[in-house]
Amino acid sequence: MSSASSNVPLLRPFVAGRFVETVNRRQLLAPYDRRVLGEVCECSQAEIDEALRAAESALALTRALTTDKRAAICTAIARGLLSAKERLAHAICDDAGKPIADAQAEVTRAVLCFELAAAEVLTTSGEGQVLPMDLAPLGYGRTGIVRRFPLGPIAAISPFNFPLNLLVHKVAPAIAAGCPIVCKPASQTPSVALVLAEILHAAGWPSGALSVLPATRAAADLLVTDDRCKLLTFTGSAPVGWDMKARAGKKKVTLELGGNAAVIIDETCSEHDLETIVPKLVYGAYSYSGQKCISIQRVYVVARQGDRLYRAVCERLQAAVAAIKVGDPHDPAVLVGPMIDEHNARRVESWIAEAESLGARRLHGGERQGTFLPPTLLAEAPPHARVVREEVFGPVCHLDRVPSFEAALASVNDSRFGLQAAVFTHDLGHALRAHEELCVGAVILNEAPSFRIDHMPYGGVKDSGLGREGIRSAIVDMTEPRLLITGVLPGTH
Repeated sequence: MSSASSNVPLLRPFVAGRFVETVNRRQLLAPYDRRVLGEVCECSQAEIDEALRAAESALALTRALTTDKRAAICTAIARGLLSAKERLAHAICDDAGKPIADAQAEVTRAVLCFELAAAEVLTTSGEGQVLPMDLAPLGYGRTGIVRRFPLGPIAAISPFNFPLNLLVHKVAPAIAAGCPIVCKPASQTPSVALVLAEILHAAGWPSGALSVLPATRAAADLLVTDDRCKLLTFTGSAPVGWDMKARAGKKKVTLELGGNAAVIIDETCSEHDLETIVPKLVYGAYSYSGQKCISIQRVYVVARQGDRLYRAVCERLQAAVAAIKVGDPHDPAVLVGPMIDEHNARRVESWIAEAESLGARRLHGGERQGTFLPPTLLAEAPPHARVVREEVFGPVCHLDRVPSFEAALASVNDSRFGLQAAVFTHDLGHALRAHEELCVGAVILNEAPSFRIDHMPYGGVKDSGLGREGIRSAIVDMTEPRLLITGVLPGTH
């Protein structure tokens, strides 16, 4: 990445193994203070077509890479990420406005993803299947052998909120599977994706088998519609994701979309338990200004025997939210920095106002200032308020009481989303019932629903997505099974 004439970095697309300059350019501004971070060269459909042609040609190279070579490349990338940890963390902090502590944790997770990918290469590569064919006379003397082969070029579209890790969740399994990959990072966060391209190239991933393409949504639509891509993996909003799926043609599609994650605190929890529960709620709801698809948005307290526990949750969570440090994301003590842009900050502000107009109580919050929206705690909004019904994707958490555990389960399920949910309980029966009845991709016990470790099969149901991420799950999606039926010609000795 060279420098532009204005002495800010020139962020050049990585097209088929080389950085290129393009005609279309725009400024990249920091969400925190609006300073110019760089000048982004954006790709036209011509560069995207070049990337797809190179990926199609590179498939012969990537599918021929031996198991040990793919594992070695993943290991080298993990080391490269670790060496560039501070550079990457500060790029995440600048581009996304993510607090630096969370940005550093994101790089650590990305390193783990490639370490997991290296390990999975060595296990899933040998994960064939032998099928007996002698179930019928026609199959006597024959055996079936199933092997998995690379699917082909992968199109990956990633969001702003985890600009490194959610891209890595697409790139690492593609390398492990032996598939070329063409990536479109979010418009606000191209820097880390371009650093990742440098690291992959240095690690020995074949030229042409990776492209990182900052582009407008209109130009990048070619990745959705072009049949040279054999799988489209998208992380982002539900309306955009389902529209992509409708237009994707014959290719496989994996969608990791939105949510409005809910927490149940049941009647077996005591006020003493809140000393453990409340810090988990605070981090799960407000870290990175709630701009996570599994950020806590709804908390249901079971009040079967009066409101004492509910009142205690309100009081303690209100005090904890008031103590959150808000400000410069470069400050390691800051939990809540800016939202990604003022448009979204205004949107969330209007949803809070709507909830209050419908009868919600504001337990904590304040006035928006530009991209900064103070952490807001609401109580007792009606189910049709947007802060309850939709994905807020901002620093807002809503509390309510329910009369029974059964009512809590019903409230969690009363949503078009179903990504992850959490239950705080001492009752094993409640835990098992939640696992049985909650319509979500994962139920987390006695921890926030924002819990994720990168080997998990991660994804949701309903409007929250299609398929699962996680290194092993993605490798399976990026490969296809092929069956060989053995046989011996008559007279062969």
